[in-house]
Amino acid sequence: MTYGERCFWNAFRKNQLKGFRFRRQQVIHGFIADFYCNQLNLVVEIDGGIHEEQKDYDKLRDMIISQYGIKVLRFTNEQVIDHMDNVIEQILTEPHPPSPHWRGTKGEVGP
Repeated sequence: MTYGERCFWNAFRKNQLKGFRFRRQQVIHGFIADFYCNQLNLVVEIDGGIHEEQKDYDKLRDMIISQYGIKVLRFTNEQVIDHMDNVIEQILTEPHPPSPHWRGTKGEVGP
């Protein structure tokens, strides 16, 4: 995990945020999401420097995941490290689609 991902995980692990449970490295429709919350039907991606080089891939990936009704929020390492309160506020105030009912084997999300 990057430092930004560790900061996020420390803030959200063990249901520390209003009881919402996030999982790390969740497989969703063949993609690995940094963090996933089933109750919010939400993927959170923490973008480091590599994401500057793969913006087209990230955009396509987010579009595919969102087609399954899962919201994707992206934050930079700097946003998480320097402005965690804003990150938390955005996660809690963002409208979220209803949670899906189907779960794959081994915790995978999606068909």
